[in-house]
Amino acid sequence: MSDPKVLRTEVLAGLVVALALIPEAISFSIIAGVDPAIGLFASFTMAVTIAVVGGRPAMISAATGAVALVIAPLNREHGFGYLVAAVILAGVLQIVLGALGVARLMRFVPRSVMVGFVNSLAILIFMAQVPEMTNVPWPVYPLLAAGLALMALFPKVTKVIPAPLASIVILTVVTVAAGIAVPAVGDKGDLPSSLPVPGLPDVPFTLDTLTTIAPYALAMALVGLMESLMTAKLVDDITDTHSSKTRESIGQGIANIVTGFFGGMGGCAMIGQTMINVRVSGARTRLSTFLAGALLMVLCVVFGPVVSDIPMAALVAVMVMVSVATFDWHSIAPKTLRRMPAGEITVMVVTVVCVVATHNLAIGVVVGSITAMVIFAKRVAHLAEVTAVTDPDGGTVVYRVTGELFFASSNDLVGRFGYATDPDKVVIDLSAAHVWDASSVSALDAIETKYAQRGKSVEIIGLNEPSALIHRRLSGELASH
Repeated sequence: MSDPKVLRTEVLAGLVVALALIPEAISFSIIAGVDPAIGLFASFTMAVTIAVVGGRPAMISAATGAVALVIAPLNREHGFGYLVAAVILAGVLQIVLGALGVARLMRFVPRSVMVGFVNSLAILIFMAQVPEMTNVPWPVYPLLAAGLALMALFPKVTKVIPAPLASIVILTVVTVAAGIAVPAVGDKGDLPSSLPVPGLPDVPFTLDTLTTIAPYALAMALVGLMESLMTAKLVDDITDTHSSKTRESIGQGIANIVTGFFGGMGGCAMIGQTMINVRVSGARTRLSTFLAGALLMVLCVVFGPVVSDIPMAALVAVMVMVSVATFDWHSIAPKTLRRMPAGEITVMVVTVVCVVATHNLAIGVVVGSITAMVIFAKRVAHLAEVTAVTDPDGGTVVYRVTGELFFASSNDLVGRFGYATDPDKVVIDLSAAHVWDASSVSALDAIETKYAQRGKSVEIIGLNEPSALIHRRLSGELASH
């Protein structure tokens, strides 16, 4: 860090991200139904903690829309104390999942589920803005349009200042100077005037509390890890560097526990802010992440009155832009849909529908992944082919089996043989097949039994080593007694 150029890049990146975090943290607080201070505290503690304990340098973790959407119902139905308790429990679960190697399970989440995850996140972020655009004074609409226009056009003028920040500053100056009466950030709750103080959540420490918060905590832990690990993989690709996903998983847990004890709403890695930090600002070290959190608090505590005057229309415009930028438009382009296999489109749609219906990203990802596996199993099941060749003398028939033999493909294997019409000697050649499970061994046993009942002998040849091992271990052991 002795290089002054690197230091300047990291400091400026941290400042830009801190400025960009303020509107998002406040917006996510509103989604979760808590004071803006809660989201800002969470962003401060998450960023500062993960800068030290995280596995992916330069990745930004803070209060996020995904986590806010998961825990909003808990806050609405049971109150803020339960939300904080859920954040702490989610952190504990993330450490456990990280230690158990959940990061390695990410390879089982198909691309179509990832696309569905991102698209549904974008839809939910947009849906959360709708209440801010209905039953409001009419000047909100031109301000909203102006905010969107500024964010679209400002990058053409300069990229030194982030477009969302420029839009917020301009709209705030206009509304304050012209005295336009529209809902502002200050109307949502007071901003923090001091640093957060640690404390225990205000809930009864009973089994009843645990059963109330556990489902939300598990959902938050899974969503937080999914989004964080997906973002870490993205940063790895951009920077051509490797990061420890297990350390990142455990780090997310530690950051959420710290955040919970400081009364924050929890969070995870942020795709949007991380892109600002890594791709736009060129940051590569932990310093930028640490400064993003630290400077965020400085801006709130020192410049709180100014932040309170920001019109909500400006933040809604930012969040609409975030949802538009988050959505993978390429995935629904007619050209893409024409080329994409029907199964992949089905998985993406199932993921989106589940998430939007339940408002729970974890449920969507799990259901989407299971759907993908079922479709994959059905597709692979048809790859097992059986062809028969009878010897010229008519005394032997050789069945050549090609493909993968597992529970789905071996089910109809038994029906592919001519038990009544075949000669006395039957050879089953498995040199072009692979036996994966007990279902396949059971199917082969059933075939041998059916021939034996007719006084015919079966010889199985060509098993590769792993197939021979499973066949030797299980053959004759699977019949029900």
